[in-house]
Amino acid sequence: MPKQHIDFNIDAAQGFGVYKNNIESDLLDYVSSVNISCGFHAGDPLLIREYLLKCKEKNLTIGAHIGFNDISGLGYRPMELSDEEIEAIVLYQIGALSSFAKSYGLTIDHVRPHGAMYKIASENLDFALSLTKAIQKFDKWLSYTALDNEILTAVSQETGIVVNREVFIDKYYTQDFKPDWENKNYISEDDSLNRIRTTMYSSQIKLGNGVFMPVNCDTFHFDTKNPKILQLLKKANDIIEPTPVNYNKTETSGWV
Repeated sequence: MPKQHIDFNIDAAQGFGVYKNNIESDLLDYVSSVNISCGFHAGDPLLIREYLLKCKEKNLTIGAHIGFNDISGLGYRPMELSDEEIEAIVLYQIGALSSFAKSYGLTIDHVRPHGAMYKIASENLDFALSLTKAIQKFDKWLSYTALDNEILTAVSQETGIVVNREVFIDKYYTQDFKPDWENKNYISEDDSLNRIRTTMYSSQIKLGNGVFMPVNCDTFHFDTKNPKILQLLKKANDIIEPTPVNYNKTETSGWV
């Protein structure tokens, strides 16, 4: 059976100063899109520059990985912000990365929230709307990568923003079809590869109670904190040929 195509995405520049995740660079040969931290939860100017240039060299799609202004907590602590504050931190982060990218002849394709911001956006429609409206204020052509659920559907319908429906490849899901945020462990390599197969070939995902749930998916997210991430990505590339979301959607529409 020939390989199918879907986007593989990872987060990068997830460090600051002397604190770095050195494996991120090794993963770039096995993905098609990279979410680069914008300096709030992680990512300093030198690290951002490094990954922009690496993405350019490998012709990878670039996304802005935005989070709360919480470098000491790595963006995992929730914050209560007004709509104006949400707009300000979103515009600031996308603007910083976009300006940096422009100087190297690159453009930003999508935006993906990080940590607590990602979790809140997947559970709170008002927050998700404020977030996506800020993204659109910066550039209406930017797409939004987030968890596939009813919140994302509502955001897409109300704002018209292009969404990239995401499935976590190596995280546990609860019985109510949410990532198990409290579980710091990862599912096994075999289970991760089976998740890829069932999502691609039957549009389903296995939940914590063993039941399979229908799912829509445009992109697979691989967690760089997974100690077996490199080996998993190599094997995943034997099943799928990673290609950016926009290419897959264009191909499906018949424009390629």
